[in-house]
Amino acid sequence: MKSCLENSGYIPNLSVDCVIFGFDHENLNVLLLKIKGQADWSLPGGFIKYDEGVDGAAKRVLIERTKLKDIFLTQFHLFGSASRDNSSLLEKMNQNDLLTDDMFSFLNTRFLTTGYYALVKQQDADISADEFTSECAWFNVNELPGLIMDHREIINKALMFLQSGLNNQPVGLNLLPKKFTMTELQRLYEAILGKPLDRRNFSRKILRFGILKKLNERRTGVAHKSPQLYAFDLIPYTKALDEGLTQTW
Repeated sequence: MKSCLENSGYIPNLSVDCVIFGFDHENLNVLLLKIKGQADWSLPGGFIKYDEGVDGAAKRVLIERTKLKDIFLTQFHLFGSASRDNSSLLEKMNQNDLLTDDMFSFLNTRFLTTGYYALVKQQDADISADEFTSECAWFNVNELPGLIMDHREIINKALMFLQSGLNNQPVGLNLLPKKFTMTELQRLYEAILGKPLDRRNFSRKILRFGILKKLNERRTGVAHKSPQLYAFDLIPYTKALDEGLTQTW
């Protein structure tokens, strides 16, 4: 990225920020980065090359940060408040010799950022720091650390869109393993919604959608009765993504 910024390889005043959601069987998590010399954390983000679209820039950021391809990604909001300011961040980056004069000149202005959220299998993501960051880690959406600029607002709005999306499209294919129990699926929905759901009602509702396949397998190695395993039926699942669901949680 350094060479591109120094040579004006990116469109000025425009950026993308990606809220990458993962699930660890209990909690809904978000991937965050710590810029070198910063106390606060930030979302994975980047700039838009002259020869790529905004969606392409977001996909590139996701691949760079997770090493995953073909994952669920959707644009949800443009953040462009008149008070959006990165001067404090740039000052600290300058103090830590992270920016050349050309890079500072490119960054030292107001940016509009397009927010995306992605759903990934957390255990498959290969995350690592880069030339600008010292750490890269998953955080529970309910236990976020200090965040730079308006990144907390971006996460909150992404979560709001994810929650509202549960009422018209299925979620889980990109967050759960291929085989899962009904309890694991319910925990995912509860983690997203931030509230408990009645076990019997959840099972009845989700089965009514016709997007699950009941497998001839059970989860072994558990303390109690071996639970039934399910998988998503991809054809009706994809159809539900396109046409929507008609159920509230």
